[in-house]
Amino acid sequence: MGTTPLTSKNTVQEWLDDIVGGPILRGVLAHGGQTEEDLRPARQLSLRALVELGQGRFPQKLVDTLVKQANGGVIPAEETDESVAPAANARFTGKTVIVTGAGSGIGRATARRILSEGGRVIAVDLAADRLDDLTTSSVDGTVVAVPADITSAEGREAILAAVDGTVHGLANVAGIMDGMMPLHETEDELWRRVFSVNVDGTFALSRAVLPAMLAQGRGSIVNVASEASLRGNAAGTAYTASKHAVVGITKSSAFLYGPSGIRTNAVAPGPTATGIEGTMSSPFARDRLSPFMALIPPVVDADQMAASITWLLSDDSTNVNGIVLASDGGWSVQ
Repeated sequence: MGTTPLTSKNTVQEWLDDIVGGPILRGVLAHGGQTEEDLRPARQLSLRALVELGQGRFPQKLVDTLVKQANGGVIPAEETDESVAPAANARFTGKTVIVTGAGSGIGRATARRILSEGGRVIAVDLAADRLDDLTTSSVDGTVVAVPADITSAEGREAILAAVDGTVHGLANVAGIMDGMMPLHETEDELWRRVFSVNVDGTFALSRAVLPAMLAQGRGSIVNVASEASLRGNAAGTAYTASKHAVVGITKSSAFLYGPSGIRTNAVAPGPTATGIEGTMSSPFARDRLSPFMALIPPVVDADQMAASITWLLSDDSTNVNGIVLASDGGWSVQ
């Protein structure tokens, strides 16, 4: 890569191809009993994306060490520049958008995209510390951090209070997985927890913002569904059922509120580098699902999902209402 600093923003493939970074990364993989082939599905992701994708197996501290080693013991300025400066003539100038799950993964990428295009974000997440870097890296006043539980009335009241004016958009991103558990192994507690976040939270927060959108005669809601909302072999029963329910909420809302100027759409992500738990906890499900999982397209960065979500939130999609946009690398056509 010549004299250009190697940072965690570079892709895994760029690291492997680099004369300095390649041996360093391969050495780390070998130490963990892996080879570069194990990273093949993630080669087009940035190195930093492996932190969330690895769920503790590839910690941020390790990434920092790799970057330092690749740059002669120095952290380059490009590595630490995380500022979010609004672009000129951006799609979200003067608009306020609520984003749930904004502390990590697709939610954080969506919030950053809106901020980079001139918007104001009500950033919602269960954990306050997850929102800190989003707040500190953004222009003052453009991020309102709301540590809140979207499944609670108190949490939703805090979110609406933070809007303090017109709400132009809502991105229902927050969600949890189910360990790929099949129906006969799904316990009541797991079922209720998955539906509480994925369905009840989406339902209740949408209901809470709709009166304001109806009063102003416009608004855009984007719900994050899943590949599991399009098929039966992408996840466990609870998660699959919950995301089908999200599609139902989306289509019903699109029909009912479209004439009032409110558009409701959904994005169905394919494999994405996020912190959401995606392990298989059931041998029964593993045996049945594994042949189909082998056909999954390469994992993509959360920024690519944010691009789909923000397109639907923006006026660029003003004639689009009630669709489920499969942003999945073509997985849904298999």
